[in-house]
Amino acid sequence: MAKRSSLYIRIVEGKNLPAKDITGSSDPYCIVKVDNEPILRTATVWKTLCPFWGEEYQVHLPPTFHAVAFYVMDEDALSRDDVIGKVCLTRDTLASHPKGFSGWTHLTEVDPDEEVQGEIHLRLEVRPGARACRLRCSVLEARDLAPKDRNGASDPFVRVRYKGRTQETSIVKKSCYPRWNETFEFELEEGATEVLCVETWDWDLVSRNDFLGKVVIDIQRLQVAQPEEGWFRLQPDQTKSRRHDEGNLGSLQLEVRLRDEMVLPSSCYQPLVQLLCHEVKLGMQGPGQLISLIEETTSTECRQDVATNLLKLFLGQGLAKDFLDLLFQLELSRTSETNTLFRSNSLASKSMESFLKVAGMQYLHGVLGPIINKVFEEKKYVELDPSKVEVKDVGCSGLHRPQTEAEVLEQSAQTLRAHLGALLSALSRSVRACPAVVRATFRQLFRRVRERFPGAQHENVPFIAVTSFLCLRFFSPAIMSPKLFHLRERHADARTSRTLLLLAKAVQNVGNMDTPASRAKEAWMEPLQPTVRQGVAQLKDFITKLVDIEEKDELDLQRTLSLQAPPVKEGPLFIHRTKGKGPLMSSSFKKLYFFLTTEALSFAKTPSSKCVNELNQWLSALRKVSINNTGLLGSYHPGIFRGDKWSCCHQKEKTGQGCDKTRSRVTLQEWNDPLDHDLEAQLIYRHLLGVEAMLWERHRELSRGAEAGTVPASPGEAPKDSLAQLLCVLQDLREAHSSSPAGSPPSEPNCLLELQT
Repeated sequence: MAKRSSLYIRIVEGKNLPAKDITGSSDPYCIVKVDNEPILRTATVWKTLCPFWGEEYQVHLPPTFHAVAFYVMDEDALSRDDVIGKVCLTRDTLASHPKGFSGWTHLTEVDPDEEVQGEIHLRLEVRPGARACRLRCSVLEARDLAPKDRNGASDPFVRVRYKGRTQETSIVKKSCYPRWNETFEFELEEGATEVLCVETWDWDLVSRNDFLGKVVIDIQRLQVAQPEEGWFRLQPDQTKSRRHDEGNLGSLQLEVRLRDEMVLPSSCYQPLVQLLCHEVKLGMQGPGQLISLIEETTSTECRQDVATNLLKLFLGQGLAKDFLDLLFQLELSRTSETNTLFRSNSLASKSMESFLKVAGMQYLHGVLGPIINKVFEEKKYVELDPSKVEVKDVGCSGLHRPQTEAEVLEQSAQTLRAHLGALLSALSRSVRACPAVVRATFRQLFRRVRERFPGAQHENVPFIAVTSFLCLRFFSPAIMSPKLFHLRERHADARTSRTLLLLAKAVQNVGNMDTPASRAKEAWMEPLQPTVRQGVAQLKDFITKLVDIEEKDELDLQRTLSLQAPPVKEGPLFIHRTKGKGPLMSSSFKKLYFFLTTEALSFAKTPSSKCVNELNQWLSALRKVSINNTGLLGSYHPGIFRGDKWSCCHQKEKTGQGCDKTRSRVTLQEWNDPLDHDLEAQLIYRHLLGVEAMLWERHRELSRGAEAGTVPASPGEAPKDSLAQLLCVLQDLREAHSSSPAGSPPSEPNCLLELQT
């Protein structure tokens, strides 16, 4: 049994932030840290005191984490970014909110003495002496200290204090991983109750030294214990009086939910997985239609999570297409009006959304990426609604006179027609680029809809069914919010956002096959109608080719794809080479395009397609592919061996043990994550456990309607239908959880001796 912790984070918005720029505004963004390790950074929202981010993340992290902190920063182009304030949530706080922490919370001032990180390696023992016992404290090394200097490092030394006596180590220059190996002794009085304080400082020549953290040791407990040695987590200095600026720094709206899962061995989940897979293989001929029952008992709030878990489970079993086909049939069987088909938030719609993000994200980037980049680079003023045109924002025409409203509308229509035409042309050329499993799924959807609505009056219905997912639920959301689909690193400004919104509306009209209802909603979109009508013809031709795949071609494509290691992350990275010393000296950057799979890391000078990746996404991807590495080192050197020593810890031995611990467990959950079959099965089990009462009620209804004795009334009898089998499987899993050890996470070293002050 293994414990898995995950953190759902949604950074919604801020309000009433203080102005940090001379313009009376700020350029805020957020940084998220788990135990002082930065893991996330939102986009910057320019020139506002009430920013909206709306960014969501899922983080996998070790169960032993202590706190998650949200820092609101003000971005500056010419100087160091200003810290506006922070919100800190401890693990205990999150655990006390089973449904998650949600709401507004005030930002508090960031005290440098509380912003500590890293650990210190100490050896402590009490030795008998001639007159009194002596306390020996050996300060060995430290790791991952906070960088306090402009060179990205610190000049750390340690100050050891006991009963008014203070001793200090030597100073290690330019290192966050110093080694001292120095020992200090203090005379102990009988029955001493004092504490030993070990403080780490950054030495500065011209200004005051910076506090890096401290450890407080209980001497009384140490006297009754054996000699102790280990790594101690540095703690902030909370003895100083704080200034309370609550409310003066603004507020942050957050949604944070901690989820701990105890995952059983794979064998425990096999009955559940096999039962669900059997139901999917049987399709509509299944006796109990468990998938239909799961949809009936799933609330709207958690339907997306359930859909994603089921999809990933069947994707790992090679049954994603069969699972989606079953959902298509279920929805078609209860739909009589074609205009409502796949328009609700049903399990079919949510599962198909997840499927496209899992299987089609790289395809989306290839088609949309160049168009989105062009919109961002041009930054043209685009508006079609006459009631919203601001002529003063457009500028002058070629004759150096203000443009008229009619000219603005015509120029905007030309710009949008060009973008829409380029997008439709790129889509038309992308039939073979579409992943084989996506093509096969769309083909099955097209056939099922055509079988359900075969009449000539429903000729467009199969096409609209495909576009309802491809255009309305995949391409259009990506156009409106390119950062959320990793198409851009930053959110769009107001002008670019309006262009993207109008382009997304045009794509929706094309996806709706230019129906009168879609045209009537916004008559001012009429200037785009010629391009929309042409786009409908292009889109129908594209879908016809997409679903008209010979079985042999499809099998060849799937076989080719199966031979390739799936990409975990790809995109550009900058290789930095410093020409001179110091932060103000010139530097050169070399841009290379990297491609990471579960088997190799390769690079090239030019990419085959563009996408934007942040550094923390790369670190997360590298950690994911390293988690199952049996040869993973426990420690490493974050610096380089230059001259005769390591730059990080100044160690002389090139092959010596690393000075920093290997971090491989704090990762970001993304659509292209490696599948974790046991975790997905556990999440499905937990959901079914929550609706077990409804499943039993449904079972009793089926029993009353069946012949006497054909359906068991309790899990103790022999199951004769799939629902009864499911209830038995849930009972077995409940017993397996109750009989397995709790698997509590290991405690930190020497926590008995350390005082939390």
